[in-house]
Amino acid sequence: MGVLLFCIALTASAQKAELSKSDMVKLDFKALAISKEKIKAKDASLLLAYEQLINTADQALKFNTVSVMDKSDLPPSGDKHDYMSIAPYWWPNPAKPNGVPYIRKDGEINPEIKNFPDKENLPRLCENVYNLALAYYFSGNEEYAKHASKLIKVWFLDSATAMNPNLNFGQAVKGVTVGRAEGLIEVRHFIFLLDGVELLKKSEKFKEGNQKKLKKWFLAFSDWMQTSVVGKDEMESKNNHGVWFDATNLAIAKFIGDKDLVNKIVKSAAERLDVQMDENGLFPLELARTTSLHYSTFIIDAFTIIAQLSEGTDINFWTLVTKSKKSLEKGYEAMLPFWADNTTWTYKEIKPFTMSNAYQCIWRAATKYNCTTCKELIRKNSADYQKLLINLL
Repeated sequence: MGVLLFCIALTASAQKAELSKSDMVKLDFKALAISKEKIKAKDASLLLAYEQLINTADQALKFNTVSVMDKSDLPPSGDKHDYMSIAPYWWPNPAKPNGVPYIRKDGEINPEIKNFPDKENLPRLCENVYNLALAYYFSGNEEYAKHASKLIKVWFLDSATAMNPNLNFGQAVKGVTVGRAEGLIEVRHFIFLLDGVELLKKSEKFKEGNQKKLKKWFLAFSDWMQTSVVGKDEMESKNNHGVWFDATNLAIAKFIGDKDLVNKIVKSAAERLDVQMDENGLFPLELARTTSLHYSTFIIDAFTIIAQLSEGTDINFWTLVTKSKKSLEKGYEAMLPFWADNTTWTYKEIKPFTMSNAYQCIWRAATKYNCTTCKELIRKNSADYQKLLINLL
């Protein structure tokens, strides 16, 4: 890929940033196996990242179980087992005595979202399961698997605390709707939790019965995604929401073993890429946002996950070129110069862009598109590159 060989300028002005805890990366299981052998052989290039992972997992052992029962207010259904969240960019209308119906302020987060902790607890749960499972995979320490299993059971399986397999009340807007299709993007973290589950399969602490129950839960959630009004509306979304719907739907379909659905989703995602990308490899609906660099990166991340999940299906998303000559590779070519130096971005960005949000995409470009300078870009933007978890992935 010639363009990638020279398009990244490793400038001194590039923002220094660590990989934040929330930046989980879709796992490449073949790469993990190679890393595991290197760690066994005491490969110095990976030991600092491995030690950092173990430190992170040790902290995750202290993470208490969370569930949808933790919220103080009831969803409209009256059942706390139903997930509930408030739309982040909607605020009380100052022109109305009681503030309703709420009005939208794009990119500005209403602190009321904290009144319903489901939205905060779910990604924390998925992140901790992910880190614990990785630590178990590399170390063989069953304590990590035991705690990950406990976290999964409380959120999904125990009758007293389990989340109902729906998202009918996600991103509600006071005075407007009890739940929106946009809320579905909040469960994209399932992608990373399911990666963790894959690593836990051989553990004595994550017994076969729990695996079967979890698969049954996700089978029900998958059915809800395909048939509910909320699910169908999100499926029709024309921006990053539709792409993240496909990415989440695809991860779940692969987990439950629905091959027909897997191929259907990958085909749908290819059609989205063809329609949503412009001739320059950018995404106009993301460029229209007030944090356009963030959302342009966000959508590439979703397509990258789809490409990883497409491996072994009827369509190889990494090499796909659509009927109007769009491709994921073209998207990478368009974005890499801006990831290298985001000061050159000319679209609206009302908040500082965090370079680490692009690490997972840049890392994949290094291996999938022969970008010889991509890892060096991450190295120059990280205070302690060798400790980054991404080195193991």
